[in-house]
Amino acid sequence: MFLIQRIKKAISVSKDYKIRELKVDGKKVYLVFNEVLCSTTMINDFILDNLVRLSKRELKHAESVLPDSNVILILEKDIFTFVNQGFAVLISDKLYAIEVREVLDRGVSAVQSELSITGPKDSFTEMFNTNLGLIRRRIKTTALESLDLEIGRYTKTKVAILSVKGIVKDGLVKRVHQQLQRVCIDGIIDSSYIKSYLEGDHTLFPAVMMTERPDRASMALLEGKIVILTDLSPYALILPSFFFDYFHTVDDYYQKNTNTSFIRIIRIIAFFVAIFLPAVYIAVTTRNYDLVPYRLLLILKAGRTFVPFPAYIEALFMIVAFEILKESDIRMSATTGSAVSILGGLILGDAAVSAGIVSPIMIIIIALSSIAALIFPSNELVNAIRFYKITILLLSAFFGIYGVFVGAIFLFYKLFSMKSFGFSYLSPLLPFDKHEWKDSILRKEDKTKYRNSYLTDNIVRGKNL
Repeated sequence: MFLIQRIKKAISVSKDYKIRELKVDGKKVYLVFNEVLCSTTMINDFILDNLVRLSKRELKHAESVLPDSNVILILEKDIFTFVNQGFAVLISDKLYAIEVREVLDRGVSAVQSELSITGPKDSFTEMFNTNLGLIRRRIKTTALESLDLEIGRYTKTKVAILSVKGIVKDGLVKRVHQQLQRVCIDGIIDSSYIKSYLEGDHTLFPAVMMTERPDRASMALLEGKIVILTDLSPYALILPSFFFDYFHTVDDYYQKNTNTSFIRIIRIIAFFVAIFLPAVYIAVTTRNYDLVPYRLLLILKAGRTFVPFPAYIEALFMIVAFEILKESDIRMSATTGSAVSILGGLILGDAAVSAGIVSPIMIIIIALSSIAALIFPSNELVNAIRFYKITILLLSAFFGIYGVFVGAIFLFYKLFSMKSFGFSYLSPLLPFDKHEWKDSILRKEDKTKYRNSYLTDNIVRGKNL
């Protein structure tokens, strides 16, 4: 057959592609599959064992005879599309794709990066069907729609746009679909590839949220947002995402409102401490002495008596040292990570102070600022905090407290002017939504549950449009 010759030419030197020649009731047929993507047990027990028993008449209707839940009649051009997805292709008078995928994922495991005290512990995996199933287990309705497409010239990665019909705005789904259709790239290895295309490079603050929690993704869908699943990625994308979303955790909805409100206030304080504390310290100890009580100023100055560097150089040194230590701790294995932490603590603690390189108060200031940023699980938000912390620190070194004010104005200007898929990044503060505001910084009990009116036309929960 010319088709078999073309297939052999296409697979070239690759040995993992297999072509089995069989005789079914005297008729020659072929089975094409990839042995690393397919389950050889399923091929032997369910396909080969049943194929050899078929008659020529039954072979013409293999889709209704073979004991497999997914037998698809395909075209010649789709042969390798299915083979590379874990299907075995039966070549006879017709072409059939039979699903015999091998399970190559690690299974559903506990959440690693977005830990919660209460609530579900399951997380997304690298298997697309598993991830979709984890969401459908929570949202049991046909209104949960999955719009599929393939991205990547070579990887042909399956991507799904999930939304709840009747809640999400149709224009948002269409806009996201059009953006993804325009993605032209050799391959998608992880959902972060798609995130960079959707988000753009206009700001440091994240406009698309990544999550490994199915419960968080389900909550977002019921808010009128869109969730994007990418095959082979354990992280889903949630969009649009707003500034205040990064101060919320799933635990907030599993606890009492009073506790949730208190913790959110702590997170807001931590955000400003992480960015402004080093800059304010440098401003009041180098230029604006009149802003602190005299006795406190003496204590602050006494700590720097024998430090040979300017305060901002000292602060930059400590920030860089902390970032190096944090990166080392993340990249090292668990067995050596503790040794790195201990060594780093000694170097950045007693040894640095005893050598007169840094002052004890500076260690406290930088430690407080750095630890405050670690409250947020989003890497992109932590990176944005680091950028503005260093920028405002340098402004305060040259212009004092006025530099801090200039940096703050620049920060708030970026936040106020930023858009996330056409929506204000500071929603529901700007524009103000009185119902959604009750679940932004503080969480107040509301007998009638409302959604964000800018995300959906169906603002009352439990109501059908």
